[in-house]
Amino acid sequence: MFPQHVIARKRDGHALTRDEINAFVRGATDGSWADYQLSALLMAIFLRGMTPEETAHYTDAMMRSGTVADLTAVRGVKVDKHSTGGVGDKVSIPLAPMVVACGVPVPMISGRGLGHSGGTLDKLESIPGFRTDLSLDAYCAQVAKLGCALIGQTKDLAPADKKLYALRDVTATVECIPLICGSILSKKLAEGIDALVLDVKFGRGAFMKTKAEARRLAESLVSVGRAGGKNVRALLTAMEQPLGHAVGNALEVAESIACLRGEGPADLMEVTFALGEQMLVLGGVARTEAEARGKLEGVIASGAALAKFREIVAAQGGEAGAIDDPSRLPQARLQRAIAAAGDGYVQEVDAMGVALAALRLGAGRAKADDRVDPAVGVSALAKIGERVSAGAPLCIVHANDEQALSEVSAMLTRAIVIGEAKVAAPKLIEELIR
Repeated sequence: MFPQHVIARKRDGHALTRDEINAFVRGATDGSWADYQLSALLMAIFLRGMTPEETAHYTDAMMRSGTVADLTAVRGVKVDKHSTGGVGDKVSIPLAPMVVACGVPVPMISGRGLGHSGGTLDKLESIPGFRTDLSLDAYCAQVAKLGCALIGQTKDLAPADKKLYALRDVTATVECIPLICGSILSKKLAEGIDALVLDVKFGRGAFMKTKAEARRLAESLVSVGRAGGKNVRALLTAMEQPLGHAVGNALEVAESIACLRGEGPADLMEVTFALGEQMLVLGGVARTEAEARGKLEGVIASGAALAKFREIVAAQGGEAGAIDDPSRLPQARLQRAIAAAGDGYVQEVDAMGVALAALRLGAGRAKADDRVDPAVGVSALAKIGERVSAGAPLCIVHANDEQALSEVSAMLTRAIVIGEAKVAAPKLIEELIR
């Protein structure tokens, strides 16, 4: 099956067959298709789209490009969660131990930050010694023993995705719903789960800027996931301002620990509880969302969720003492408060503006091979609707570089807008897609 034949058929608007899609994915995996041929078909798909059947075939082929983890020996319904990415979105870190403490296994394979969006792996690796590079066998063994593993994509899982995502990143073909579905779901379905809950974000700090775009993506993800034999649900959540009060790796881990102690910010806990409720219902340990909420609150109050997180950290080589004393996490050399210029109400905390400020400090990556500084970022962020007084801190910048600190101070002053009008906090949870 010649690559140019497959490319021409999609270029001309035809639906590709399962065999043609398999040839494309196999070509990405074994190198039998050249990068320019892979890129040409990616652009053709971007322009012409894919039918639901094509998208399902593409996702299946991507999943089967490598090893599919076997967790059948793990008792219970295995449920994972995935977010499409945002700013200050550290939900996975408190959520996984909360759900596991309620009796639902959570095999979780996460990603790194790229561009404005932070990555769960970078956050976890700010815990001294924490390893996210477990082998597939070690991952399966830990899920069987502890009910959870928090790792990165191994070379065995969906290897075609790594190749194709790198090409999409440099050929302006990232924002394509069928390709996004294949990328997300191929990895998730390969990790051995039975069910999946998705957090599909929209707004200034999200990849999908409008609720309509997010809904289309969510509906496609749910449909393709169900075609793959998994029970999938998606929540649409707003990302106009950062989630919680912290942006930056170690700072977000510290805030996650606060969540597990029952001291987390209200907006962060709202999203965490909403996703956790769906995970417990799909996991079969709660019949209703209200019952699930009670169980989640219970494992926080009893300390069981924090104890489970400590156990996971220790199992993956991390310094468990940092969970009890977050001051042992990496600390930036410089700190500066950004003060309000006058009295008023916080009108706006531009999620993208804050994300770019954290990126300038070194908390993320502009390019895939950039080095991340785990200590830097922004904490104590004010929230939309809060009343502030002149001179009061709107946030605290954590930096290891004087010039970056100066530049970021100006960026954050622009990102946080104060006005006289009293405004309400934005709605966070918009819709459940079943």
